[in-house]
Amino acid sequence: MNNQQTFYAHPTAVIDEGCVIGAGSKIWHFSHVMPGSEMGEKCILGQNVLVSPRVKLGNNVKVQNNVSIYTGVRCEDDTFLGPSMVFTNVINPRSFLERKEEFRLTLVKKGASIGANATVICGVTIGAYALIGAGAVVTKDVPDFALVVGNPARRTGWVSRYAHRLTFDEAGEAVCPESGERYKLDAGIVTLL
Repeated sequence: MNNQQTFYAHPTAVIDEGCVIGAGSKIWHFSHVMPGSEMGEKCILGQNVLVSPRVKLGNNVKVQNNVSIYTGVRCEDDTFLGPSMVFTNVINPRSFLERKEEFRLTLVKKGASIGANATVICGVTIGAYALIGAGAVVTKDVPDFALVVGNPARRTGWVSRYAHRLTFDEAGEAVCPESGERYKLDAGIVTLL
C-alpha cells in the first residue's frame, strides 16, 4: 500500500499490504484490494468489488458494484466495468484441481466499456473503445471500436470514442455525432482519422 494515503477507502473496505493505489482513487463499501495488485490514479471501485493479486488497472478505471477482477486481468486507462459483469481466469476450472499456473491474460484496452452482467471468458483482448452490450458473453477477441452483443457476443456495429453508433458511407468514413471526430473503416478495421 502507498506510504502516504492519497486515495479514499470506505471504512468497510479491505486494503491489503503490498498493493499500489494511485492518487485520487476511491474504494467503496465492502471492496477488497489484494496484495500485488496495482491501481492507477482516479480509479473508482464501487461496492463489493474484488481486485485480485497481480491485477493491473490503469488510470481513471471505473468499476461498478459486484465485480470481481481476477488474477490475469489487465485494464488500460479509461475503461468501464459495468455492474455485476464477470471475468474468468481459467478456461476449464474444476474445484478439485488447482490451475493457478494456467491463468490466462485478459486485456481490456483503453476506453473500452463492458456492460452490466456481461461475461468475459479469459484469454481475450477487448479492443480500444469497444462497447460490450449488457449480458453479452465474450468468447473471442473484440476489435477496436466494435459494438458486440449476445451469447456468444457478435459484432453488430461500430462505435465512436463517445460510444455513438457509427454509420459508414460508401467511402468507408463516418462522423461521431457528438464529437465530430472522423473514422475510417477499411478491411474490417476502424481507425480514428
